[in-house]
Amino acid sequence: MAKRKKRKLKIGRIICLVVFLILIIGVILFFVLGKKEEEKNLMTKLNTLDEANAIIEKYTLDANITYEYSDEVEKDKVISQSIKENTEIKKGDKIDIVISLGKLDKEKLASDNINELGKVPIMMYHGIREKTSSSTGTIGGNVDKDGYNRTPEAFRQDLEFYYEKGYRMISLPDYIEGNIDVPYGMSPIVLTFDDGNIDNIKVTGLDDSGNIIIDKDSAVGILEEFKKKHSDANVTAIFFVNGGLFEQPEYNEKILNWLIDNGYNVGNHTETHLDIKSSSGERVQKEIAFVYQELDDIIPNKYSKIIALPFGSPYNKSHENYKYVLNGSYNGYNYETVAALRVGWEPEVSPYNKDFDATFLKRCRAYDNNGNEFDIKMVFDNLENNRYISDGNPKTIVVKEEDKDLVNNIYQKELITY
Repeated sequence: MAKRKKRKLKIGRIICLVVFLILIIGVILFFVLGKKEEEKNLMTKLNTLDEANAIIEKYTLDANITYEYSDEVEKDKVISQSIKENTEIKKGDKIDIVISLGKLDKEKLASDNINELGKVPIMMYHGIREKTSSSTGTIGGNVDKDGYNRTPEAFRQDLEFYYEKGYRMISLPDYIEGNIDVPYGMSPIVLTFDDGNIDNIKVTGLDDSGNIIIDKDSAVGILEEFKKKHSDANVTAIFFVNGGLFEQPEYNEKILNWLIDNGYNVGNHTETHLDIKSSSGERVQKEIAFVYQELDDIIPNKYSKIIALPFGSPYNKSHENYKYVLNGSYNGYNYETVAALRVGWEPEVSPYNKDFDATFLKRCRAYDNNGNEFDIKMVFDNLENNRYISDGNPKTIVVKEEDKDLVNNIYQKELITY
């Protein structure tokens, strides 16, 4: 009898232990599975632009935000999102979000003088010399009397001036391709630098990770400083190089890759800064091919097939050598150029204008001359009457009704008139 009681007691203890273990396992599974479910991040329904930006930042999403007019959805509200509500979302996912510009209000477009046939300034810079503006002995921030080189102080002031005037930077390739994406009421501006001067992006050494350290008073150093100060400025520029690139052979590969990786562009300025109008056709092709081939070796398929004409030469497209600017061949290497820049004096037309010619674009010399001879002040004073003013939607072209016949809509965007 006693043995039977002991056996029952033992069996009871085993049953209790098993039940206890089952409870423990159940609790563990509850928390583990619950935690996994908790860690499973689900997309929410996005209602506003602020919510969209918050979710993009939280998950570092690869976002493509576009804008459309809508009669049904209020301004700055989300029209659609490619990752639907309650879908699992992971860091780095791609998402397309369409934001409403609100109802198309033609009266507002007119009162705000929206004009996407207006002119666009392509500013021409060369060197940023390490001098103070007061020490140069020239007008304003010019280092040389012709104003081809600026002081760091003057270049910083130029950038602030453009920004305060309502200009936002776009890349030269985007301008040429008709991809003008600046906020409503703002105007595009393009920055260019010729000659590949060392002070365009001067490297002072490498950090512990082998990355280049950029002089804060070089052009790129100042642009990066400006980018931190004005996150909405869309800082970018294109650098046209000769055969020596940026005159720092030990860093040239790192420099070129850094520029491309950080939103800048690189183009062709001939091997030796050649005067094209005074050279043989063979020499022209050799010099242009040299730089394209050099860029092909270091940043293949990443540079821009655009040429800044040294000295602005030749001065007309009828010159016998001009065909070699656009197409040529040397020692079996063939090249094709999509755009060419002159040394001009005034802003260019909108890429949507019938007069637009990417192969012969004017530029504005970025210099001071007391408001005379197309200096910065004169150029931007003149622009007040005919500047490109954006509707904030890169998918549309907004112009006055009387100007619609001037539009060449090769980009097949929606044309809106008022």
